[in-house]
Parts: sequence; C-alpha cells; structure tokens
Amino acid sequence: MNAHTNLMNRKPLAHVRQLTDGTWQEHPLAGHLLGTAKRAAAFAEPFKNADWAYQSGLWHDLGKFNPAWQTYLKGKSGYDPEAHLEGVSGKLDHSSAGALHATGHLGPAGRVLAYLIAGHHAGLPDWGHEIGIGGSLSVRLNAVENLAKASEGEISRDLLDPPVLTSRPCVDEQHFHLWIRMLFSCLVDADFLDTEAFMNPEKAEGRGAMIEDLVSLKARFDAYMTVKQGGAADTPVNHVRRDVLAACRAGSGLEPGLFSLTVPTGGGKTLASMAFALEHAVRFNKRRIIVVIPYTSIIEQTAAELRKVFGDAAVLEHHSNLDPEKESPQSRLASENWDAPIIVTTNVQFFESLFASRTSACRKLHNLVDSVVILDEAQMLPPEYLRPILGVLQGLTMNFGVSALLCTATQPALVGRIGSQKAAFQGLERVRELMPNPGELSRSLRRVTLRPQHPELVPVVWKDLAMELSRHDQVLCIVNTRKDCRDLQALMPEGTIHLSALMCAEHRSDVITLIKALLKLGWPIRVISTQLVEAGVDIDFPVVYRAMAGLDSIAQAAGRCNREGKLNESGRLGDVVYFAPPKPAPPGLLRKGEEAGHEMLRCFPELVANLDPEAFKHYFECFFGRVNSFDAKDMKGLLEDDAQAGQFQFRTAATRFLLIDDQAQRALLVWYPPQKAEIQRLLEELRSSGPSRVRMRKLQRYTVNISERTFRALQDRGEILEYGGIWAQAVDGLYDPRLGLCPDGSAWNPETYIP
Repeated sequence: MNAHTNLMNRKPLAHVRQLTDGTWQEHPLAGHLLGTAKRAAAFAEPFKNADWAYQSGLWHDLGKFNPAWQTYLKGKSGYDPEAHLEGVSGKLDHSSAGALHATGHLGPAGRVLAYLIAGHHAGLPDWGHEIGIGGSLSVRLNAVENLAKASEGEISRDLLDPPVLTSRPCVDEQHFHLWIRMLFSCLVDADFLDTEAFMNPEKAEGRGAMIEDLVSLKARFDAYMTVKQGGAADTPVNHVRRDVLAACRAGSGLEPGLFSLTVPTGGGKTLASMAFALEHAVRFNKRRIIVVIPYTSIIEQTAAELRKVFGDAAVLEHHSNLDPEKESPQSRLASENWDAPIIVTTNVQFFESLFASRTSACRKLHNLVDSVVILDEAQMLPPEYLRPILGVLQGLTMNFGVSALLCTATQPALVGRIGSQKAAFQGLERVRELMPNPGELSRSLRRVTLRPQHPELVPVVWKDLAMELSRHDQVLCIVNTRKDCRDLQALMPEGTIHLSALMCAEHRSDVITLIKALLKLGWPIRVISTQLVEAGVDIDFPVVYRAMAGLDSIAQAAGRCNREGKLNESGRLGDVVYFAPPKPAPPGLLRKGEEAGHEMLRCFPELVANLDPEAFKHYFECFFGRVNSFDAKDMKGLLEDDAQAGQFQFRTAATRFLLIDDQAQRALLVWYPPQKAEIQRLLEELRSSGPSRVRMRKLQRYTVNISERTFRALQDRGEILEYGGIWAQAVDGLYDPRLGLCPDGSAWNPETYIP
C-alpha cells in the first residue's frame, strides 16, 4: 500500500476550502485517494477484507482527474461546496470512471468494487431495476466516455495498475449483499472522514475524544451495580433480579454468537443484559455495545439510565428520523457513524440501515463488526420483514464477529422452521438461552391476575369504559390506535393523562416522569395510552386495562401492573383487565395477532393466566401460522436470487424496506411548548448553517411521524416549512401541550391556554 505515496505531490485536487483570511486551501486528489484507501482498509481489517476496501478507496474518485472536473472545481468563482456532489444540477459524474476501471481490469471482483465506487455519493445502485433507469450500474458501466475523459487527466500509471486481491469474501451467497454493504460502509465513512479532516480539521480532531474503552466502562458498571444492589430492598422481585443478573454474567463466557434472555417484565433485563454485554465484550475483544429498541419512548428511558452509569460521552442515543430528502455535503458529514462505545438506537434505525443504499445511512455499518447487539423486546420484530431481518442477524453473527442477545418477556419462536405452507422459512440456528429455567422464573415473579372485562368479550362502548375507568384512583388503559386514545381520553375526567406517538420524544419523557412522580406519591392518576408505553417503560399501576390484541401485547401491558410486587406484600395481586374495543383491529397483522390471542385464551387458559413462557411459544406458532409472507417486499428476490451473477437491486430494496411505512409516514419537527424558543433557535441555525451532529441530536427529540396524506395537507395549508430538506411546524395551534400534534386543529382551542 506504500507504493502510491509518491502521488502526494500531484496537482489535481479533490476539494478546496476558503480560510478565514479569504484565501483557498487545496486538498490534493492523490492525497485524498490514499487517505481514503488507508482509512477504508483499517475499517475492513476486522473482517479480513482490507485489500478490497483499500482498492475501492484508491479508485473511488478517479473521475476527478477529468480536466473538465478540475476546471470546474478550480475555476468556479467563490467555490461551490457541492462541486464534488453528483446528482446536483450541473455537476459532473466523477464516480463512474473508477467503477468502469474496476470492471475492466478485475472482472467479477471488479463488479463488487463498481457497486461501491459508483455509489459512494448517490448511494448503492441497482444493477438494472425500474428505479435505476439512467442510474443503474448496468447502464453506467456502458458509459465508457466517463473513463476516457478521466484518463485525459494526470493519472499516474501505478495508481491505475490492477491489484491482486488476496482475501476472499467472508460470507456465503445468501449474505453476499451484506458483505458488499459492509465494504460500502468502510468506503463512505473513510471518504467522509478524510474529507472532514480537510474541510473541518478542528471537528475531526475532537471526534471520539475522552471516550473510555469497554474495560473502563465495565469497571464503572460493576461499581454502580454494587451500590444499587446494596441499597435495594430485600423483596422477592429484587431476589429475582439478582438471579437474572447472575445468570447473565455466568453466560457471558459462552462463545460468541446468538443468545436469548427470557425474563418477565420487571425482572431487570436492561441492566442484566448490559452486564452480559460488557463481560462478553471484554472477554472476547468486542469493540462496542449496541442496544436496539422498538420505540423511541423506551430509548429515552434506557439511554438516560445508561448515562447515569457511564456518563454522557460514552452513550450515543440515535433514533433521528431527520434524514434530509436531498443529501448535501454538510448532511453527509453530520450523519452518525456510531463511533461511541455504547449506542442506543431503534429497530427502524438499525434494520433499515442494514438494507439501506444511502451513504449517510450506511456509513455506520462497519462499526457493527465485532460488537455485542442487544435486541430489547425481540417480540416486536415485524413479521412481514422477519425473514430478511433474521437473515442479516445470522449473517452478522456468522461472518462479522457480532454476538446478538434477544431479550424479552415474551420470547417469539424464531428458531428452526417458522410459519406454514408457502410462507415458511428457516429461522435462526443455535440460539442459547441464558436463563436456566424461564418457566420457573416466571411463576416465581407472578404479580398479576388476568381477567376479561366481560365474560364473552363483548365490544365495549367508550363512554361506558370511561365510567368504569373513572372509578379507579390509579389506572392505566392501553388501546390499539392513536384515534382510540384520543376518543377515550376525551370522555375521561379532567386531568386524565394522554400518551401517544403524536407527542414528540421530549414531551413523552416529561409525561412519563410526571406519571412516575404521581404514582410514587400515591396520588390519583389515570392514563390513556397507545402501546408505546408497553415495552420497557417502568411505570407501576395497581390496575391496567388492555384492549384485546396479541398475547404478547397483553403480557407487556401486564408488565406495567404491580411491577415492583408491592401489592404482594399485602397478599394481593395486580389487576389486568383485557377488553374488546368497539371495533376490531383493521385487517392485516394486527387482526391476525388479535385472533391468535383469542385462540390462546380459549385453548391454553391456564398457561395464559400465569403468563408462562410456554404460552408465548404456542402463541407465536399460532400467529406465525397465519402470516401470509415473512418477506412481504421480496428482499430475497432483490438481494439474494441473482447473487451469483452479481446482480443486486440495492436501491429498490432500500426503498421497500421501511419498517414504519404502513401509511408512508413522514417525520415532522414540532414546537413542543416548553422548549419552543430553543427549537426555533435550532431551526434558524439549521437554516443558516446547515446540519451538524450536535444540532441534529438535539432536534431528534422533537419529531413526530405523520402520514403522507396529513403531511401534504399541512404543506398545502402552509403550516409547515422546509429547513434544508427537514420539515418543521411553522404556525401556532398545531401542537397541544396535553395531546401532542393535532394536525386538523379540531382537538383543541389555543385560546383555552391564554391566562
């Protein structure tokens, strides 16, 4: 790799930047190619394919040798910072040249490099699919003039000499697409970091500073747990939590791979799983820990708890939906690359990145290598994407040094054959359970009784249910939809708390903090919530009502009832009441889950009453047997079936793999009233200075997902504005301090809140 160091003095440029004194600083193209190549090789070394990554870095910007591109960069008055960015009107294609050179000299191996090089700005391309028209790799590899024009420039022969790629792909055919995406991550992160080192050296120098390694973080954790356990009351629940922690620590010495942790809600999974992850990581030289959670409401709680242990610098909370519609140099550099030791993120962010094509989403993937991934609430994995999700999990653990821990109180049946008839597929292999006897553990931690609101589960009338709920001083009612949540809350006594995903993350955090405080004081409190409160939010009500749903949802709701077992001390159990809502769940997976829940209540009443882990095994077998497809968007066809021919439809797969795309949802920044001034200040900074990591991390807590139809209506009425590809609230009256976003304006009257 040192053979090319004599290129450093060549004249062609990769970038230029204006200094504070008005002069321009030049970034030599050869230096950028070598810098990117070396960084990319270092990123790929952990999975033993450094030579592939190095070569992609060395050839990724060959098109910039084109004299026309150099003339444009050097001669553009005032310098355009987007000059190197393809896809912007008037900008020259500089990535096809390297792709053509790779395929011309390396054959099939060159095609792998071609995907990486051709996509390093616009994203991984399709080989030849409907959305790849004009930009598909097969079309671009026929545009030979791109290489010819680049060859007119000052390219050294030793730069163009084909290498000998000695390492072999570390994957089988099924996971070849994952390997290419990992190499792509190495290239684009290396490109971004080398560019950042030139464009913003102060920021580059501060990256990753003052972050402790996992050995130090484990010492912090052990000290924290010693104090926490020493101050914990001597209760049956805390005895169970100690047993769970001990089992996780004992299991940390098992060889890396796939693990499960089946523990009832309230059994201390969050800290016990972190104990496993830290000890396993230190023992087997893993590089970071990634906690993957279904809901942002749980992320906020989990990240806050982990920061208490490890400090702010060690924990990155990443759930932002603030992905600009069009990428810019600033948005690319502001994107997260997960270089912190502990990451807390969402299912959406984690799995969509593993099927993404955009550079900003993919740049972090190489940092998954040699990590420990904790999948919290594993039962929330979406069934219609289950085959590709389990496929990449298997691929990460088999080929990229990842250990994955599936944590839940309601362990889904993910091992062996899943589903029935044509939909069936082979699930995970060799998953090791950390708890010696989950069934016995569940029985020892029994804290609730389950009962129907009506013996025949006759659909309730909201008004009647509201009256029944009002008779309880402290009660939580969980419903299936945002509309149900608002309709029922509107019928409840004044002061009843509303909790749904139409409230931004900061708002939900504040409300959950208030709920905990009122419960601790023993004050009257009634809460109507959607299911976002079910998984991982440690609130503790004496009575919980749950609209009929899948058995896993009912069990998760039960985890918010008598969570600490305090009622047991007086010989009582918590009361969990399930009821039929006025309307059944809409057709689809929600309806199938509800039907499977009914079948379990009918066929296994005793197992269900005790929330026995065996009940959930039967439930998921029943539920999965009703699922029509576990690969609803055909990831297998797009990414696996033509792997031998080297034909992957990366971009099409990325547009289809959207975990929350039920109604084509869009993210909207809102004005949460207590933080309105701060939000507007950040938006003005976004408008004037563009995105930065710090700015985007702050803003991510003020987003709400809405349907495309609602988004268009707000846009047409001029009630939202765009800030560099990110949309935000622009008028008062859209956000209710009790209910969250009210896009139709009918749910509240702002005059009410004027003193």
